[in-house]
Amino acid sequence: MAGMLYIVPTPVGNLEDMTFRAVRVLQEADLILAEDTRTTSVLLKHYGIQGRLQSHHKYNEHQTVELIKERIAGGLTVALVSDAGTPGISDPGFLLVRACALEGIPVQTLPGATACIPAIVSSGYPCDRFCFEGFLPQKKGRQTRLRQLAEETRTLIIYESPYRLVKTLNQLAEYFGPDRPCCVAREISKIHEEHRRGTLAEVAAWYGQHEPKGEIVIIVAGAP
Repeated sequence: MAGMLYIVPTPVGNLEDMTFRAVRVLQEADLILAEDTRTTSVLLKHYGIQGRLQSHHKYNEHQTVELIKERIAGGLTVALVSDAGTPGISDPGFLLVRACALEGIPVQTLPGATACIPAIVSSGYPCDRFCFEGFLPQKKGRQTRLRQLAEETRTLIIYESPYRLVKTLNQLAEYFGPDRPCCVAREISKIHEEHRRGTLAEVAAWYGQHEPKGEIVIIVAGAP
């Protein structure tokens, strides 16, 4: 009898953002797949969970997906977590979910934390329809993607590293126009949470003078 694959969101900041169900699933799972076992160990210790951990990240998932799928098919209950947020959203998870779905293995994704939704709701820009881009291409295809997105009328959600934030904001200003409104959400659900609003040019200039830290979500108003 086949087991079950659970996709379990974990807090993007405050550890209290775990749901009761997520804690129970992690307690009952035969195996917990973690993007970084050290990070997940902190969360498990906080909730007194003593589950068996195994690494599952972007550098090994292609090699381990088939084996894990077979173990679930054999009756194992497996919970997949990422370092923060919902697995599969700019984090490992898609390959395993697809493999299990194609095999007819039950997959349940728990609702829970993700950085993009609090960021867009807090931005003040329309969120009834939006375009989630995740991380932009670093090199190949980046300019083409920026030209395409410049015409997008829906609110845009973009993930970025604090080390590349100023460069990306300046590029967005170049392709979208310096006066396009934006909001940079930083450290969501953490002590130093910040939402910096203004035009692309203004926010780029701010972070050019104030070094950003932590997790970053850029919200850009859609093209008029």
